[in-house]
Amino acid sequence: MITNQNVLKKMTNYRWAICAMLFFATTVNYLDRQVLSLTWKDFIAPEFHWTDNDYGTITSIFSIIYAVGMLFAGRFIDWMGTRKGYLWSIGIWSLGACLHALCGYATEMWVGLNNPDAMIEIQKGSALALTISTVSVYFFIAARFVLALGEAGNFPAAIKVTAEYFPKKDRAYATSIFNAGATVGALGAPLTIPPLANYFKSIGVGNGWEMAFIVIGALGFLWMGLWVFMYEEPSKSKHVNEAELKYIEQDKDEEGQQEAKVEKKEKKMSFKQCFTYKQTWAFAFGKFMTDGVWWFFLFWTPAYISDVYGFSSDSHTAMLLIFVLYAITMLSIYGGKLPTIIINKTGLNPYAARMRAMLIFAFFPLLALFAQPLGAYSYWYPIIIIGIAGAAHQSWSANIFSTVSDMFPKSAIATVTGIGGMAGGVGSFLINKGSGMLFTFSGDTDMVFMGFHGKAAGYFIIFCICAVAYLIGWTVMKILVPKYKPIILE
Repeated sequence: MITNQNVLKKMTNYRWAICAMLFFATTVNYLDRQVLSLTWKDFIAPEFHWTDNDYGTITSIFSIIYAVGMLFAGRFIDWMGTRKGYLWSIGIWSLGACLHALCGYATEMWVGLNNPDAMIEIQKGSALALTISTVSVYFFIAARFVLALGEAGNFPAAIKVTAEYFPKKDRAYATSIFNAGATVGALGAPLTIPPLANYFKSIGVGNGWEMAFIVIGALGFLWMGLWVFMYEEPSKSKHVNEAELKYIEQDKDEEGQQEAKVEKKEKKMSFKQCFTYKQTWAFAFGKFMTDGVWWFFLFWTPAYISDVYGFSSDSHTAMLLIFVLYAITMLSIYGGKLPTIIINKTGLNPYAARMRAMLIFAFFPLLALFAQPLGAYSYWYPIIIIGIAGAAHQSWSANIFSTVSDMFPKSAIATVTGIGGMAGGVGSFLINKGSGMLFTFSGDTDMVFMGFHGKAAGYFIIFCICAVAYLIGWTVMKILVPKYKPIILE
């Protein structure tokens, strides 16, 4: 570790500029995901006669495609390298985001209608309305396929870049900063997307939602232009001086000669070999149990506000509620700092410190058990609770990602991150598809659960599942990998 104060003063800090680029990419990533969730209920569903089950189908298939994409995206990033791999990833997902805008036009052509108003006027429940909903769902699934395929590369690439530009002790903090882009994207989405859709609808550009997809999707192409000029490996970057490079590579000096020799040889871990380690399964199970919780909040909170409290996504109250929710999740930036504090105070190794921090974060989602009961008094209570649970998730997420770089060689980080991402995507598929089916059923049958009726009962069931997911995930991870055990390729 660098202790000479004079050297520290001369050290460049270009690693934080790279971290800012990761933050920007993750922000765009989540903005692109949110366009559908903030427009489907009030702009898209009336046009295509969608039900909750239709929306659940689209989001769940997005999740499973994202999951499969993560499995291969990590390997692709390791093979292609972070510079080119990241460019491919964001280019594909930005194209996919823009393709959503064509779904309405394609549906009109397919069913032989001339404009959105003609589809809206079709009698609900008629054979033509069913055809419109079915055809439009398939077109949106196709666009989501391209979006998911590209977005699958974001986190494997970002985690690999973090491992390249930060020493182990700083990685969770750096991850929490760029991962906060998810929160900022979700925070900015309700303030920008419904107004964009409303504006373009008011001037007669389609039904409004189409241009929202195009404008938000175009941000990714802007990022690509910046990345081309900014990114190089630390040892090759003209912006990183010798002092900063030494700081970045301090783990090579501290962890002994064996790992350094292995990294110099750049020995590769085979894809099949990744599955032979308990560390891989621990990471994958933790992601499986918890990723779906965040995606449920991301995809369904606008619908929850509309279904249970009657506020449309473009109303001032709904936009304020979503803004406050994700403003609370911004607290997660400090979640990545907790392991560093624990390391400094206790001397624990990074993995042990991260697991201790993750256990603390795992208790906060239990508050979701009270979200629906307290919502009977004010809609602010569930929003605040979901915000706290979201902050806990993002703090958990920053640390669980860093467990991969703690224990795996750099040549395998993106691959293992992709495997975990696939598991998280499967969990997200199950919760999103299950939620859509449950909400449609509970609404149609006026189902009763714990004193709540209809869709409110359905939301309460999902909140209960979300509440306990983190403690279950942490327990299994601890059983599989009780102590810090880095993997060294012989």
